[in-house]
Amino acid sequence: MPQVSLLATLVATVAGFVLGALWYGPLFGKTWMAAGGFTREELQRNVNPAVAYGLTFVLGLVASFVFGMFLGPHPSLALGVGAGASAGICWVATSIATNYLFEGRRAALIFVNGGYHAVRFTLIGLSFALLG
Repeated sequence: MPQVSLLATLVATVAGFVLGALWYGPLFGKTWMAAGGFTREELQRNVNPAVAYGLTFVLGLVASFVFGMFLGPHPSLALGVGAGASAGICWVATSIATNYLFEGRRAALIFVNGGYHAVRFTLIGLSFALLG
């Protein structure tokens, strides 16, 4: 069984969750909604918060745990942060951008969603560097 810090996994998941609340709320919420073409009222009408937040937390646990497996036990600060930023920017954000380009989505949406994951994976890597 791989050595993955459960504390780092939990902290990374919570950090991503808190980041999402800030990112899609006061920081970039209006930009995200405008670029996505929806309103707060539509989200409240069409999204079940318990399901969305619950599944988001579980998905965050999976992403954090597997990234911890990728980093290995006790990664250095440089490895954790560097690998996290690289994964967020070069794997996740570029994958989102590829889909969005073919879906005809706005560039602002690419930057908001891709930027969130770039920072999120950097926080995941930081969590494992500090607590792994």
